[in-house]
Amino acid sequence: MTSIDTADLKRMFDEIAVAIEADKDRLCQLDGVIGDADHGIAMGLGFGAVRDALASLELAATEPTALLNTAAKSFLNAVGASSGPLYATAFMRGAAAVKGKATLASADVIALFQAMAQGIQDRGKAKIGEKTMVDAWLPAAEAAAVAHASGKTLSESLAAGLEAAERGAEATKDMIAAKGRSSRLGERSLGHIDPGAASAVTVIGAMRKSLG
Repeated sequence: MTSIDTADLKRMFDEIAVAIEADKDRLCQLDGVIGDADHGIAMGLGFGAVRDALASLELAATEPTALLNTAAKSFLNAVGASSGPLYATAFMRGAAAVKGKATLASADVIALFQAMAQGIQDRGKAKIGEKTMVDAWLPAAEAAAVAHASGKTLSESLAAGLEAAERGAEATKDMIAAKGRSSRLGERSLGHIDPGAASAVTVIGAMRKSLG
């Protein structure tokens, strides 16, 4: 039986911060083609701020919901651009999904994952096929939930989610951007992976590595 506590979630955010930092240049290059070339920097700032904020928490006295709300606030304060409100909403929705729980079972982690994806979609008002991070997050959450419902372990379920996110991000190459700055490029956005979807894969990969 998997049991994830606040310390595990802090380690998850530490893992994400490391992964994003390592991927920062690639994300900026992707964003340079269809955006402002700063997506990697923004994501690095956001998750760096989350890591720093969580470092000062007394984990033994902090429930997962409080940690996730702290993550939301610190990410939003660090990143005013589009990804700031999206990830802040994701963490707040995740916090609400596990409210009152001191530790999380596998089903709780899957519910947290789904709530994050739904929060990103709701805040960004994007649908599958519009060349955004939703193209990675929604398939990932759905695949993880389906895998878990079929009896797979948390590790296997998150791995299924990661595979779906990778496929979703790759599929954005063949889409014309319908949201954000890149939508102004029209058909010139074809052939390029959406940077938000690419960073979503990095985030989900770090979550799988940490919690799996």
